[in-house]
Amino acid sequence: MAHGEVLEFEEYVRTRQDALLRSARRLVPDPVDAQDLLQTALVRTYGRWDGIADKRLADAYLRRVMINTRTEWWRARKLEEVPTEQLPDACVDDSTEQHADRALLMDIMKVLAPKQRSVVVLRHWEQMSTEETAAALGMSAGTVKSTLHRALARLRQELESRAADESTGPAARMFEREERERCAA
Repeated sequence: MAHGEVLEFEEYVRTRQDALLRSARRLVPDPVDAQDLLQTALVRTYGRWDGIADKRLADAYLRRVMINTRTEWWRARKLEEVPTEQLPDACVDDSTEQHADRALLMDIMKVLAPKQRSVVVLRHWEQMSTEETAAALGMSAGTVKSTLHRALARLRQELESRAADESTGPAARMFEREERERCAA
């Protein structure tokens, strides 16, 4: 854009900015959003200023740019927002208890023999079937079942003894609940 056109655009903005801001305020309710809308429209218009042959139509052109910009913003927000009849409960998901339970479980796994630990990990964490676990460890399905039974009994015993010592009841209930859910599946 030539230097003369830049000066002409600056003069236009100086003289018309109040009226244009009022137009922007009519398009969006928030004053800050209206200022943003006007600035965005001015930037877009600046790039095409030399293409506006009749500068008396600049207001109409700029208002059309503001309307189009507002529509773009509305469409972009529309994808992010989902209207519902009821507001969701405001809660913060605090996973510190879950991390503490997991740390406790990892700690009590140390009481198991390596073979027992392998069976528990494959069956419960890796979600392998009894047959898949047996094939992976090179043992029979019956051996996997009995080893798992003894390992879970040992873990339960360790949890109960720690619960009595340190009052870690929630971790024991969490482990038992997970065990029941996995056995039911």
